[in-house]
Amino acid sequence: MKRQHVIVFLPAHNEEEAIGQVIRRIPRRFHPNVEVSVLVIDDGSTDRTAEAAQEAGADYICRLPENRGLGAAVRSGLEECVRRGADIGVMIDADNEYPPEQIPDILAPIFAGEADYTIGSRFLGTIRGMKWHRRLGNYMFTWLQSLLLGQRLYDGQSGMRAFSRQAMEEAEIIHDYNYAQVLTLNLVRKGFRLKEVPIHYQVRTTGRSFIKFTAYMASVIPAIWKEMRRPVDKVAIDRDAHVLSPKEARHCS
Repeated sequence: MKRQHVIVFLPAHNEEEAIGQVIRRIPRRFHPNVEVSVLVIDDGSTDRTAEAAQEAGADYICRLPENRGLGAAVRSGLEECVRRGADIGVMIDADNEYPPEQIPDILAPIFAGEADYTIGSRFLGTIRGMKWHRRLGNYMFTWLQSLLLGQRLYDGQSGMRAFSRQAMEEAEIIHDYNYAQVLTLNLVRKGFRLKEVPIHYQVRTTGRSFIKFTAYMASVIPAIWKEMRRPVDKVAIDRDAHVLSPKEARHCS
C-alpha cells in the first residue's frame, strides 16, 4: 500500500486564542501508512495567528497579504495541499468548535473506498450551544442543497471536511465570501461520492465569528444560483486511489 500523505489545513483569520489548541489536538500517528502534516492558511490576520500556529507545531504556514474571505482561504488551502503533494486534504476550522480527534473518522470512508469527499456532520452527531437562528440557517441551506442535488444531506455548512486528491484538484469555489454550499454542489455534480460522518460539536468559547447572517444570505444565495447555472463535466473518478486494505483500515477507526 502506498503511504498516504494527509495534509490537514486550517483557514484562519484572527484566531490566535484557539488555533494552537486545535493544532496540538490533531492526531498525527493514527495509522502506520498515513503521514499527517498541518497547513495553516492565515487569511490576513492582524493578530498572532501565524506565530501561535507555528509554536503549536504547524508544518506549513501560508500567509495571505490581506483578508480575502473564507471562500478564498479554503480555495488557497486546497491548492496548497495539491502543490505540496497531499494524497488527501482535511479541512478543519481554526476556532476549536470541531473535534480534531475525529479526523480519522472522516478519513475512514475515503480509505475504505466508499467516498471521495466527506463532511463531518454536526446534526448526525451532537451539537452544543448553537443559537437558534444559526440552526435555522443551517437547516434551510442544507435543505436547499438536498433539493438541488437530489440526495439527503444533514449538515451542508460544516467546517470539517476531507477530500481525495482528485476532489481537491477538481474543486471550484466561485466566490471569496464563503465556500460551503458551492463546493458541495460543485463536487457532487461532477460525480464525486459524498458521505457524512457524525461528529461532536461545541460552540466556540474564544474569539468571535465574522459571519453575519444578512451578509451571508445576500452573498450565498446568488452564489448557489450561479453555481447551478454553470455547466460542469462528470469526472472519471479513481475510486480505489486511497483504499487501505481491510486489515490496515481497522487502524483508522
